[in-house]
Amino acid sequence: FVLACFVGYYVVWSVTPALHTPLMAVTNAISSVIIVGGLIASAEAGSDVAKWLGLAAVVLASVNIFGGFAVTERMLAMYKKKDK
Repeated sequence: FVLACFVGYYVVWSVTPALHTPLMAVTNAISSVIIVGGLIASAEAGSDVAKWLGLAAVVLASVNIFGGFAVTERMLAMYKKKDK
């Protein structure tokens, strides 16, 4: 986990601005795969712990996706021309 944090930090900060949008799109795609996996895990789970872990995965990945969309919306709003 710690190694993934360091690698993610250096990848995001070393990418050129032109590639930042595709990088964010890929992270949203990964989060959507996590949602599908969480739904499958919670649907086919035999134990209650697995169902709760699947639910937690779905909730956290959903927060990540919607937060990404909110940040993208704010970034796009910075580039819109303001009415005078």
